[in-house]
Amino acid sequence: QVQVVESGGDLVQPGGSLRLSCAASGSRFTLSTMRWYRQAPDEQREFVAGISSGGITNYADSAKGRFTISRANAKFTVHLQMNSLKPEDTAVYYCALITTSGYTYWGQGTQVTVSS
Repeated sequence: QVQVVESGGDLVQPGGSLRLSCAASGSRFTLSTMRWYRQAPDEQREFVAGISSGGITNYADSAKGRFTISRANAKFTVHLQMNSLKPEDTAVYYCALITTSGYTYWGQGTQVTVSS
């Protein structure tokens, strides 16, 4: 059984920073790709950033230069460092664990609100 739990969401002012964390249980973590998605009200869920089991990263255009994804395999965690936040970054952020067979486990989400 794999569980994925996000944390770190908060209310932050424009231009501020947040660090989201994702903790995954189970033995599949080190071989899995980890991704962050987000979903704003009345919008579809969209990809934000991903990191492969080997540490290769990729980002949505909206995240490039501002967000950094990293993973700590020894701690079964993934982080998303978000800098220079904008109001349009407001969304529920979801962590996803994608197994080598392509199955996706989702977390429950954490709310990020960027507002003055």
